Amino acid sequence: MANLRSAIVHDAFRKKAVDVPVPDGEVSRYYAELVFTRDKMRRYLDPETYDVLTKCIDEGESLDLATADKVAAGMKKWALEHGVTHITHWFQPLTDGTAEKHDSLIDYDGKGGVIETFTGKSLVQQEPDASSFPSGGIRATFEARGYTAWDPASPVFIQDDTMCIPTVFVSYTGEALDFKTPLKRALKAVNEAALPICQMFDKSVKHVYSYLGWEQEYFLVDEDLYSARPDLMITGRTLMGHESSKNQQLDDHYFGAIPSRVAAFMKDLETEGFKLGIPLKTRHKEVAPNQFEFAPIYGETNLSNDQNQQIMNVMHKVARKHGFVVLLHEKPFAGVNGSGKHNNWSLGTDTGVSLMAPGKDALGNLQFITFFVNTLYAVQRHNGLLKASIASATNAHRLGANEAPPAIVSAFLGRTMNEVLHKLLESPSGTPIEIAGKKGASVGTIGIPQIFIDNTDRNRTSPFAFTGNRFEYRAVGSSANCAAAMITLNTAVAEQLLDFKVGLDAELVSGKAFEVAVMDTLKPLIASILDTVCFDGNGYSEEWKAEAARRGLDTESVVPKMFLEYEKEDSVKMFTRCGVFSEKELHARNEVKFETYVKKVQIEARVMGRMAVNHIIPAALEYQTKLLQNISLQKELLGDDAAATEISMAREISSLISEIRTRVKDITEARKKANKIEDSYEKALAYSEIANMLPGIRKPIDALEEIVDNAAWPLPKYRELLFIS
Repeated sequence: MANLRSAIVHDAFRKKAVDVPVPDGEVSRYYAELVFTRDKMRRYLDPETYDVLTKCIDEGESLDLATADKVAAGMKKWALEHGVTHITHWFQPLTDGTAEKHDSLIDYDGKGGVIETFTGKSLVQQEPDASSFPSGGIRATFEARGYTAWDPASPVFIQDDTMCIPTVFVSYTGEALDFKTPLKRALKAVNEAALPICQMFDKSVKHVYSYLGWEQEYFLVDEDLYSARPDLMITGRTLMGHESSKNQQLDDHYFGAIPSRVAAFMKDLETEGFKLGIPLKTRHKEVAPNQFEFAPIYGETNLSNDQNQQIMNVMHKVARKHGFVVLLHEKPFAGVNGSGKHNNWSLGTDTGVSLMAPGKDALGNLQFITFFVNTLYAVQRHNGLLKASIASATNAHRLGANEAPPAIVSAFLGRTMNEVLHKLLESPSGTPIEIAGKKGASVGTIGIPQIFIDNTDRNRTSPFAFTGNRFEYRAVGSSANCAAAMITLNTAVAEQLLDFKVGLDAELVSGKAFEVAVMDTLKPLIASILDTVCFDGNGYSEEWKAEAARRGLDTESVVPKMFLEYEKEDSVKMFTRCGVFSEKELHARNEVKFETYVKKVQIEARVMGRMAVNHIIPAALEYQTKLLQNISLQKELLGDDAAATEISMAREISSLISEIRTRVKDITEARKKANKIEDSYEKALAYSEIANMLPGIRKPIDALEEIVDNAAWPLPKYRELLFIS
């Protein structure tokens, strides 16, 4: 094993960048060539069909079967020109991944042969097996029927030889079994809640959109080293391993020069992303060794979320071509930063106005303040729920680890916006506010000066930070589906805007001028958020934990307990009122969350126990045997007082092996006991205690790694895994 490890490490260090052919010329020449874009709709559909389809996309109008047949015919022609042989309904079940069942385009031609066919019915709907996906009890294993239905708002794309049709996934009885269905409901809810308020400022507004810009962090490891680590292969993270003497403490990795082998992977990944119409913009080294990040241009939330799911699939395929494996686990290595997926979020109108950016005049700024404050108040109202939306067994290792946002959802505003809110709260209506050397002219009864987008700093300890024209929800995990957080955030904002509109209407009925009515409705909200959810200090400090609890913010750190937020009265009321989830769907999703948590911890505990017994202990015993032989030889030649150091080492090895055995037995017994629990929440709670037992096994293993001969150690070490590029 030791010699095998040495050979693997040697080969990994000798690998060079792989040349993968990329299209010639500018990106714009091949961008979205594998996507059925509007340009292709014009080319492959007749004008009438094109008009009906675009109205379906833009205005949500229904698509009749006859039109669907015409759309399918155009898609088929385009797909065949790209060598497509299969189609699939591409959906996002409650696994944080994607799913697809491929059907070939062939059918009998009635003459003894086959012909390529693709109908509107096949485009619009399919019936995959719904029993084998997580459903939280909505579907029993003997009740298999479920439906996928085309989402025209997300364009069809080609993956290898298959045309992929983005769809929702629902049960036979209509409940959502995926992420896309409730996400689309949440986006509808926030549009319907925000639109009447926007029209008070500008009657020409017809639609309000939610926008998402995700930043994807990830690790790369050499595939040969990965294959020699059962824990990485099965759980996505290293369950054991002493930290390297050098890791990230010199701060020399972040934004550093990208190694050629990694750069080749990135270029290949970007090329594949561009072909799929994913506007990848940024790439760079991240803080930890072998950690990287890429991010696209901002986009509409539903489409942007789909694109994140697409590119995560592509990452794994492209990495293998370059001899890498992508790690999307939130904490694959102890002692260095984990990986998140920052969700930059905002709202905007069809007239091109960003509702989360300062306006061009006093009225525009008043609109900005209206949506800014209501968003923060929504975060305050559903503080624990927002944290629950990003909680998982894997993200639990990252949150609050002095490298990522703490497990307390607060909002960073920056000095400028803090001053704006305090002055709005304290000043009489009509008083101009002076900020950053600029004095705002009073318009009507309230004046808000122009606020420059970069007039705020950034706080990396804040889970929900305002960054000038958007909020950055930094707590989302690297492996997560962004939709989970976006569903909750957009629904919370929708609910708050509905309530704000009721309050504003009451103020207007009393005869107040519009600007005064808006400010009088906002001021109680401003006072409340400044006292609770707004925090610009160090989110990592122990003092903040105590202060957050005093403010009434959710400080829960046990993941299964976080999930209970979904079934609290306020949460149920919010989701049902906005039409995003029914009570049955909420309960089912929590059952899935509890079950997934249990299974992930259960797998880790099994892997840890087996590796400890089958890999670590034998290696330690082998080295101890050599020590004992050396001790015996020394005593024979040098006398009984010889080999004191070796004896001490042998005893320490015995002690550590004994500790490992005891702790493995303890965790095995704990699993047996937990597995007998029938209630899903209580079982998840028991497994959260089992998760806390894993570091106890790791500690003696990592101590042995420092003692046992390097040549005898059976697993690639951190210094090999993290510095291979």
